[in-house]
Amino acid sequence: MAQIFFDKGSKLSDMITMYPNLLHTLPRFDISLGFGNKTIAEVCEQNGVNPDFFLLICNVYSFDDYLPSKQELATVDMSQLVTYLEKSHRYYLDKRISHIQHHMNRIVGLLQNKRIGDVLNNFMEVYRGEVEEHFSYEEHNVYAHLTKLQQGIPDKAYSIAQFISSHGNLQEKLEDLTQIIFKYLPAQMSAEDDAIEVIFDLLQLSRDLKKHSLIEEKIMVPYVMQLERRVK
Repeated sequence: MAQIFFDKGSKLSDMITMYPNLLHTLPRFDISLGFGNKTIAEVCEQNGVNPDFFLLICNVYSFDDYLPSKQELATVDMSQLVTYLEKSHRYYLDKRISHIQHHMNRIVGLLQNKRIGDVLNNFMEVYRGEVEEHFSYEEHNVYAHLTKLQQGIPDKAYSIAQFISSHGNLQEKLEDLTQIIFKYLPAQMSAEDDAIEVIFDLLQLSRDLKKHSLIEEKIMVPYVMQLERRVK
């Protein structure tokens, strides 16, 4: 299928219809449904969102092989980047992971093999703790560093090189959990709604986290490196 890149004059409803996964990004921009036939520019203006930044994020989520060029990044206002990334963190923890845990608890409650139940529960508890630690580090170090630089304040206490050297992939463990469920969930439970929904949610969250990491590594990092050279 040919890639169709939307512009500010396109209808937001057309873009969402073609790429439904973008629905999950709208709350991160505080954009609600009910925009009717309004264009992307009109919806963004109504919600105080920079349309170029909005389209940049939408293109990343819509196309697996899309990466903005240095020239593109230089023309986009990145003032809303930290807000977007922090709201993504809240979405993952408060909505997606909590939703997965809810279904997982129902599955574990029906399992006769308590050992498998303990493995699933322990995996989710450990994973949530790792995600919270990962996000806390980014917010208190990386995003705080970026915010200072955007304000023109030099920040010698941290550099983006530290982030580059330590950034991990949160989606890999979700893929491990998916395989555990495929392998060990009893056959009679594999067709249950909760089991199907938790697999679907895990796959969806894994894809979303991959895009989140890509935004941090391919958009945030070069932007911060540019700011670090400028603000000394």
